[in-house]
Amino acid sequence: MNRNLTLVAVSLFFWGIGEGFFLIFQPLYLQELGASPVLIGTILGAMGIAMAVLQIPAGYLTDRIGSRPVMWASWILGSSAAWVMALSGSLPSFTIGLFLYGMTSFVIAPMNTYITSARGSLTVGRALTLISAIYNFGAILGPIAGGYIGKHFGLKNTFVIGAVVFIVSTAIIFQVKPVAEKDHHQEEQHNRSLWKNQRFLSLVGLIFFTMFALYLPQPLTPNYLQNIHQVDTQWIGILAAIGNLGNALVTLILGNLNPIRGFLAGQLLVGVFAFAMWKGGSPAWFGIGYFCLGGYRLCRSMALANTRPLVRAAEVGLAFGMIETANAASIILAPVLAGLLYRQSPSSIYSVTMICIAIMILANLFLLPRLRKADQPAASETAKLPA
Repeated sequence: MNRNLTLVAVSLFFWGIGEGFFLIFQPLYLQELGASPVLIGTILGAMGIAMAVLQIPAGYLTDRIGSRPVMWASWILGSSAAWVMALSGSLPSFTIGLFLYGMTSFVIAPMNTYITSARGSLTVGRALTLISAIYNFGAILGPIAGGYIGKHFGLKNTFVIGAVVFIVSTAIIFQVKPVAEKDHHQEEQHNRSLWKNQRFLSLVGLIFFTMFALYLPQPLTPNYLQNIHQVDTQWIGILAAIGNLGNALVTLILGNLNPIRGFLAGQLLVGVFAFAMWKGGSPAWFGIGYFCLGGYRLCRSMALANTRPLVRAAEVGLAFGMIETANAASIILAPVLAGLLYRQSPSSIYSVTMICIAIMILANLFLLPRLRKADQPAASETAKLPA
């Protein structure tokens, strides 16, 4: 990796450590602050709204002013939001910090645009999955330490430590240099044409339904483990670390797959997670399930890799923003349904998830190859594109 890509990787490694301290404990801390399962699902769904509203504007700004300043803005907002959560002492103030932190997901489109531009000889899929793996290697450390701290000193302190680590990550990301991202020739025309690209828009819809199925079992699993299987906070942190190890290894090992095959493989792995939570009753089963949850992260990267051949160089930021809006929309709706299912029968979350994943695997097997047959950009344009 070159200097810029290395700096992004190191910054994300530290961000993974900081986020790992508190991310999986958010539903438990909401419960500690007095939220019911349905309210937790509603709050996390509303957080998805915060994640969704800025994706397309961020992608548009990336095409207009470049990815680096938009990335920097997200790192600053994320650090600030972490401190709001760390210093809050009530459900309303913590929820505000949670929403602000959700807004920082607008970094994904500019960051992925930057990565694909700074990747050198790496393929798009390999560059995205490699950086994702490095982030997740960092995220292995945080949940273990966060679980211990949460158990012995209170969950609030996990947010404080995470916020401190974010400062280090922010200092590193401010060292990256601009990169040549694309030719802005006929940018306005290209951006308008993206909204008329029927194959791309169909792919956005397919990604939304797929990511909805994959996210459905995730938000309330910590509560399920604690309330139904009496798994304590420290063990939940260890399971989260196993999950992040799975994220790292799955993306490293399967990151060179054809994007369609990688997208399908990720869905199968999340299906294993749902089955392990549904039928497993021991730490070994839970560990296997969380390791296989790495398929979700793989699908996030492969969704972008499947998108890239369908759009022109001047449309990359906006296209990635639209994909992340679809991902965020799934995060809006899935927790609400999860909360309703949990109230009726906690384990029903996982049986319903397996049915949804089976449907989406069949849909992707049928539709993805057809959508990827879209006409490629003209040769003069292709010369300017990442491979």
